[in-house]
Amino acid sequence: MSLSRTEFERIVRLWDDPSRANEPPYFGKLATRLPGYPETLNLHVNLHTAEAGTRPYVELEPTDHPLAVEQRSGVTMARVQQIAESYLHGWG
Repeated sequence: MSLSRTEFERIVRLWDDPSRANEPPYFGKLATRLPGYPETLNLHVNLHTAEAGTRPYVELEPTDHPLAVEQRSGVTMARVQQIAESYLHGWG
């Protein structure tokens, strides 16, 4: 994801600080295209920091985009299999 320079620098400053868990989410945009989905580049996201030593959590804006819906609702094993098979055989 991409963040503003100011927010990125703040995250870096607070990376090892226990108080980072209290930070509000940082706004950003998804900075990649994910195969098998409609356009994902620049989808709006929120980066949630957690206690030091824990990876931040990226939450997609709650829209009807299939990736956002799957993040909120989860995916079935059939969908996991479909994604895995697509990677094995190319996204064609």
